[in-house]
Amino acid sequence: MAVTFECTSRTTMGMTELFDLSRSIDAHKDSMARSREEAVGGVTSGLISLGEEVTWRAWHFGLPVRMTSRITEMRAPHCFVDEQVRGPFRRFRHVHEFSTGPAGTVMVDRIEFTAPFGLLGRLAEKLFLARYLRGLIEARNRHLTAGARLG
Repeated sequence: MAVTFECTSRTTMGMTELFDLSRSIDAHKDSMARSREEAVGGVTSGLISLGEEVTWRAWHFGLPVRMTSRITEMRAPHCFVDEQVRGPFRRFRHVHEFSTGPAGTVMVDRIEFTAPFGLLGRLAEKLFLARYLRGLIEARNRHLTAGARLG
């Protein structure tokens, strides 16, 4: 059974600017410095686009992790979707949506994932994995909108 959650951020930054910043490999790497994320395959710098892949190497829970994601949908500057094609999850899908709000841009991240390992994975999803992933997305979003954040 998949776990889903959503994170919403608001900023004075323009929608197109935030859309591009959200697909920036360099900005993502900077936002994930704590987990030592590094792009090691596919698109390794600049902006990732429809059909392109990036392979990340990082450290989570003290373990090295590799994950390859592909941009499977894109409607600039309103939405793009990245999905795991190889990596630690049975399934991982991240929808990035952007809209204009009363005082700037609203960014909504919708995450859906399924952990591996059957029952053990389902326990991990519920006990700590969803909270950990939400924290990563929220930290990333704070980094992307730093200096332009509404709240």
